[in-house]
Amino acid sequence: MSKQSNHFISGAEAEIEDLGGGLKRQLLGYNDELMMVKVWFDKGAEGYVHKHRHSQVTYVEEGEFHFNVGGEIKVMKPGDSCLIPPFVEHGAVCPTGGILIDTFSPPREDFLED
Repeated sequence: MSKQSNHFISGAEAEIEDLGGGLKRQLLGYNDELMMVKVWFDKGAEGYVHKHRHSQVTYVEEGEFHFNVGGEIKVMKPGDSCLIPPFVEHGAVCPTGGILIDTFSPPREDFLED
């Protein structure tokens, strides 16, 4: 990939991408090995079940999420996190509206495509 973000990123200035369906995404930093992303969910928004080759750790910053990881569903609240191994199907529904912080290794190349 050979791309890298700036060393310091202002959350107030970094682009926020509207993904549609009540979801928004902001890249918070990345290099060839790691990526951090902030994701906003409107009330009732859904991150549809999907899978990818990346390891992922997700932290709940705000709101309540009903997470599905490999068919197991858990209610997650602020301060909770989950590990999603490569190629495991996962998704989340946010009945309250909320914010997730996602980390990926390796970085999600599809998030960097122009």
